[in-house]
Amino acid sequence: MIDRRLRVLQAIARHGTVTAAAQVCRLTPSAVSHQVQALARELDVALLEPAGRGVRLTPAARTLLAHSEILTAAWERAQADLDVHRAGDVGGTLRFCGFSSAAAAVVPRALDHLRRGHPALRVHLREVEPARAFDLLASDDTDIAVVVATPDIPPVTDAAFDQHALYDEPLDVLVGPDHPLVGAAEVALSDLAADPWICSDPGRAYHQLVTLACASAGFAPDIAHYADEWDTGAALVARGFGVAMVPRLADLPARHDTRRIAISTPPVPIRHVITAVRAGSQGRPTIAAGLEALRHVTAVAPLGLDPAGSEVLSSRARGAHDDPATR
Repeated sequence: MIDRRLRVLQAIARHGTVTAAAQVCRLTPSAVSHQVQALARELDVALLEPAGRGVRLTPAARTLLAHSEILTAAWERAQADLDVHRAGDVGGTLRFCGFSSAAAAVVPRALDHLRRGHPALRVHLREVEPARAFDLLASDDTDIAVVVATPDIPPVTDAAFDQHALYDEPLDVLVGPDHPLVGAAEVALSDLAADPWICSDPGRAYHQLVTLACASAGFAPDIAHYADEWDTGAALVARGFGVAMVPRLADLPARHDTRRIAISTPPVPIRHVITAVRAGSQGRPTIAAGLEALRHVTAVAPLGLDPAGSEVLSSRARGAHDDPATR
């Protein structure tokens, strides 16, 4: 019921360019421009104005966007109120998206919890990067996102979304079988200052994680190899080409001989995992059930294994968006 042209304008505001908005909205740049121009004519105000080689939002466009966020949230609340009048168990389709570790270790548990508690509910999971998750929420292509809080996602003050802490995930050091620290129960990150490091390409969140965590420990990592997949990174570590930092829930291939060691001396790198939904939608029975299922599985079931092999329960997350790790 919300005019699609408003969603297009919201995408331009969020991503800064017509081209980026077109990619998010699965349209051509010319189609995006056409829709915004048609909306501007209908409202009799200018919505975009030239800015160098690109465009920028006019004051009228920003006023319209402020109202559109209110309209969108009100529409979500209206649907939630209407759902109350529908008879029967919670049903329909509930769409989740999440980054790789959560999509593998957390969301499937929630889906199973939902399947047993609400058999009429159909569930769907899509694995995506955190920034993409918010695009899917904004375009109504998903209902619940499980993401890592990073500088690249909308702030908690963004009125378009409702965000809440879910759990904290510590990160461990990964070393090969011949590394001098093998056998240590815990290490300080600075103990590996002289080692070559393996991390993802510059610009990716995991690269930010490694460099920022090492900087907080007082050194700049000597990055010897770049690997975006755990399989590649673990293979390099196992053969002594460097060390890496891995989230506690990362599932590493068993064929690579590596050792996880907990980081005990501050600063201990931790990433904060949150849930996000469209503002106003959390009252819908399906979405409320999905959020409850996520809270249930992270509160009562162990999420992963500590480096020694004993199960540990991750603590509840804090709300800060200060830890850039998304794998």
